[in-house]
Amino acid sequence: MRTCRTSTAGKLTVVLATLAVLAGCGGGPSPRAWAASVCGALTPWRSEISKLTSSTDEQMTAQTTPAQAKENLVRLFGGAEQASETARRKVEQAGVPETENGEAIASGFRDSLGKMRDAYGRARDTIDGLGTGEATVFYGGVRAAVETLNKEYDASALDTSQLNSEELKKAFDEVPECR
Repeated sequence: MRTCRTSTAGKLTVVLATLAVLAGCGGGPSPRAWAASVCGALTPWRSEISKLTSSTDEQMTAQTTPAQAKENLVRLFGGAEQASETARRKVEQAGVPETENGEAIASGFRDSLGKMRDAYGRARDTIDGLGTGEATVFYGGVRAAVETLNKEYDASALDTSQLNSEELKKAFDEVPECR
């Protein structure tokens, strides 16, 4: 009798171990589910970045004091930094799509958003460090910070041509969240 119990327990252990291994090896979201999650994270992010970009442009041309412009720009770039981090976290929470090169693709999205977040943070810190005593010098510093931001932002953009998964390309084209 003892042998039967040990045998049954041993079989159960093997089954559970096999399930644990299988769960660790796969089980990521389908390409469609992953694309929907990623687009669900990126759609509000894009909207927020667009709104913040418009507000930044307005600040650059508004008739405000350098101190007011500094306060507004620091807040705007801080908002863009936070929006980028929120999107990055949501993409991270989406997991790894169950597709060829899924980890590399998911990592590419996360890394790109992290670099954008960092670029906004550096722009915020640069502008926060500018003196406001002389308007010409302040706005020159702002322009330089924005030029650097634009270069860093462009350099951090995800190269979607490297999405080597036909399943994901199709999913991004088809899911409603990505339209």
